[in-house]
Amino acid sequence: MRLTATADVWWKNAVVYCLDVETFFDTDGDGVGDLRGVGQRIDHLAELGVTCLWLMPFYPTPDRDDGYDITDFYGVDKRLGTHGDLVELITLARDRGMRVIADLVVNHTSDQHPWFRSARSSRDSPYRDWYVWRDEPPPDAAEGVVFPGEETSVWQYDEEAGQYYLHRFHKYQPDLNIANREVREEIQRVVGFWSELGLSGFRVDAVPFLLETTGADGAAELPDPHDFLRDLCTFLHRRHGQSILLGEVNLPYPDVRRFFGDEDGDELTMCFDFIGMQRLYLSLARNDPAELVKALRERPDPPEEGQWGTFVRNHDELTLDKLSDAERQEVFDAFGPDETMQLYGRGLRRRLPPMLDNDQARLRMIYSLLFSLPGTPVLFYGEEIGMGENLAAEGRDAVRTPMQWTADANGGFSTADPSRLPAPMVAGELGPAAVNVAAQRRDPSSLFSWMKLLVQRYRESPELSWGNCTILETGVRSVFAHRSDHEDGTIVAVHNFAPAPVEVDVPVAGNGLGLRAVDLLASAAGSGDATASTTPLGDDGVLSLELAPYGCRWLRIVRPGDRYLV
Repeated sequence: MRLTATADVWWKNAVVYCLDVETFFDTDGDGVGDLRGVGQRIDHLAELGVTCLWLMPFYPTPDRDDGYDITDFYGVDKRLGTHGDLVELITLARDRGMRVIADLVVNHTSDQHPWFRSARSSRDSPYRDWYVWRDEPPPDAAEGVVFPGEETSVWQYDEEAGQYYLHRFHKYQPDLNIANREVREEIQRVVGFWSELGLSGFRVDAVPFLLETTGADGAAELPDPHDFLRDLCTFLHRRHGQSILLGEVNLPYPDVRRFFGDEDGDELTMCFDFIGMQRLYLSLARNDPAELVKALRERPDPPEEGQWGTFVRNHDELTLDKLSDAERQEVFDAFGPDETMQLYGRGLRRRLPPMLDNDQARLRMIYSLLFSLPGTPVLFYGEEIGMGENLAAEGRDAVRTPMQWTADANGGFSTADPSRLPAPMVAGELGPAAVNVAAQRRDPSSLFSWMKLLVQRYRESPELSWGNCTILETGVRSVFAHRSDHEDGTIVAVHNFAPAPVEVDVPVAGNGLGLRAVDLLASAAGSGDATASTTPLGDDGVLSLELAPYGCRWLRIVRPGDRYLV
């Protein structure tokens, strides 16, 4: 294929890495990670093969919701650094071939934001209509609560304002009124500001809530809220043509497809595949890929230059809200049977390694699957070394623990007293004494080395993210096989979901004459012999394979005359 296309539309086969500055690396010993710390550890990300760094909120905040309660959309939290530190980080990342995107959290503000302080002070405030107010809450005020058990209504009475204000999230996060033209224009200014400082786009938080106009005055007469998203995309591309909007849209597939826009992809550039993630966990619980296959077959194609963002873990609870009650219970029973491991009755507050009892074979199979599925893989910091969680932390903070760099005190994250850290370190067998970057980066058998190999092979195989995906029927219930074709290239990936070895025949082509399958992951098994990793296809185009328990293979199909460097 023409590889320059992968540079022009870089997000379609990027490797996205999400981190919280606060918990990544502390350079000044105050117990809090900082932007300079991310810069000092940028070569770790470069070694892994990251091409897009996603920064969670770094804006000024009272920090009641891990930075998602913002008091200044144009600022940098002084605990984390300065605008200069951010620009230096972007420069360092660019030098190592990485773009930087950041969270865009504009569906609400902190109740300490100057806009809201002004809005609540008087009905004549110029910011009054920047929020949504009512004299009385509607009868359905309890519906749509995002954090059950923490909130009982989406309307909160404010004594100073003398009215109720709308808050889809916590009561200290009043919703902005997207129906207000001035609010929409301000959001564009925020986007333009950070773009000029060097960001290559934004991960847009809670997109359906951002477009929600219910409760606003005259909502029925307002234009389609998607027009705002379309305008925002157009504005961003006028400023910087290769910038992206990566949307958090946890809705059924047909509804998510609307957020990409029409066939030209004139709204979000990428959307996270929440349905595929949830079906993956159900498949893992059953040792049967059927539910994942179902999701892939139902998932609509994005626009030509759009893309799905695939993931196995993110910074929130691992939501299972789109599964039935019975299906969700299956996943709970398999990966989080204790109620302390669950959250909001809909998800898990665990990382993947402890969910799998740190079964390395199964863990590596799942990440192999992530990088071979159609879409752009998104990693959460610490996944590359197999970090665990700390269930002693509150709620979603269980998976937001400090990065584990060494076996030293505080995992090498900070020299401060442990009481000053933003979250408690992971303890036990997945704590920094056993799981850290320093121990794994020079160990060829480590999870980090496996992840590096996956990233390298993924980047060398644009068919995986650009190509057409075809599910291959093998007749073996536990085996998921698919092929990705783009122009003259073909990759076949095969994964065994079962804890027992299997022999499987994979129907790769109608005619196998002269075709060879080259195992792209063979070096992970320590084989230095290129011929040992090459298997001829049978004349019938069938590839016979042996898969270990939770085994996985990536195979490039090579035709006579092909000149691939494999």
